[in-house]
Amino acid sequence: MKRTNLIIPILGALLLVALMAFDCSRRQAVEPAPTTTLRGEALGTFYQITVKGSLSEAFPERLDSLLAVINKSMSIFDKESLLSRINRGETDTADEHIIYCIDLAHKVSSISDGAYDITVKPLVEAFGFAGKDPNYRINTDSLLQFVGYEKLSHEGLRIVKADPRVQIDLNSIAKGATVDMVARLVESEGVGDYLVDIGGEIFCRGTNSYGKPWGVGVETPFEGNFSLTGEHVTKVLRVSDVGMATSGNYRNYRTDSLGNKYTHIIDPRTASSTTSNLLSATVLAESCALADAYATMFITLGLERSVEVAEQHGISALFIYDDNGKMKVVEMQNSKFKIQN
Repeated sequence: MKRTNLIIPILGALLLVALMAFDCSRRQAVEPAPTTTLRGEALGTFYQITVKGSLSEAFPERLDSLLAVINKSMSIFDKESLLSRINRGETDTADEHIIYCIDLAHKVSSISDGAYDITVKPLVEAFGFAGKDPNYRINTDSLLQFVGYEKLSHEGLRIVKADPRVQIDLNSIAKGATVDMVARLVESEGVGDYLVDIGGEIFCRGTNSYGKPWGVGVETPFEGNFSLTGEHVTKVLRVSDVGMATSGNYRNYRTDSLGNKYTHIIDPRTASSTTSNLLSATVLAESCALADAYATMFITLGLERSVEVAEQHGISALFIYDDNGKMKVVEMQNSKFKIQN
C-alpha cells in the first residue's frame, strides 16, 4: 500500500498573502513572530520543520539520529533493516516502532473489513511498487494465500506469522508514525507552536507566526500534476493540534504493454489494482500515523463505502472525487477534528 503523499504545507508566500489581506480588512497591524525552519532529506523524501521561536543547536543531530533509527527499523528498501530481516525470516524479534505500527494497522484493518492490510507486500511487489520489476503474469491467487492481517500477530516483541511467507509492508503507516515521533522530539525542546512535514504528511500544534491555525493546502488530484509547490490546490485547510495525511492514485501508477493501468494501492482482498471515482482522501486524526493509514484505507474502499465508514467511526476526512468529469468534494466532520476552510 505504498503511496505518494499529496498534502502541501502552505508556509510561504501563499499563506502570508492570505493572512495579510484578512488582517488589513480589519485595519489591524500584524507583526509575525520569529520562526525557525529546518529542511532536509529523510526516508527517501524531504522534510520541513517550522517552529515559532528557536530550536537548540543540538536538535539537528538529535533529529538525524532519530531518523536513522527509524529507517533501520521499518524500511522495506533497506535490505539490512529490522523489518527486511523479519520479512526474510532471519529473526522474529521486532522493536517498539514496528509493534506500534502493527497494532495500529490492525485496528484500521478491522474497521475496513481487510481493505487496509500491511501484509500486502507480496502483491505490491508483484505490481512493481516495492523496488522490484512488475510481474503482471503472476498468479495473484497464489499470493493471496499468505496475505491477510489476521495471519499476523505478535507476543510482546515476537512476531507471529500464520505462514512463514507472510511479509509486512509499513509504507502506508510508517511515515506518519515518523512524523509523530519527530513532533514529540520537537516538543522535547519546549516548543508549543510547530508544524512537522515529512513528504507531505503532517502533524502540527499551536499557531503559525501570525497567531492563526496553520494553513495546509490539499493538492488538486489530476494525472500529470507533479507540482510540490502548491501551484494546484483545491482547498486550504486551517489546522492545529492534529495529524494530517492524504492518499491518492493519480501520481503513482504503471501501464503494461497492453495499455492496462495499475495503480500503487492494491486491494488486499482481491489482489486487484484500486480504481474508482475517489481521486484523493485527506484525513485529520489524533496522530499522523492514524491519518496515514485511514487515507490509504479510504482509497481502497472507494467513495461510497468511505463515506459510510467515516460517518460510522467519526473520522474527519475530505474526499475529492470525479463526477462525470467534474471534481467534487465531500467533507466528513467530527466534533474533535473539524475541517476549517
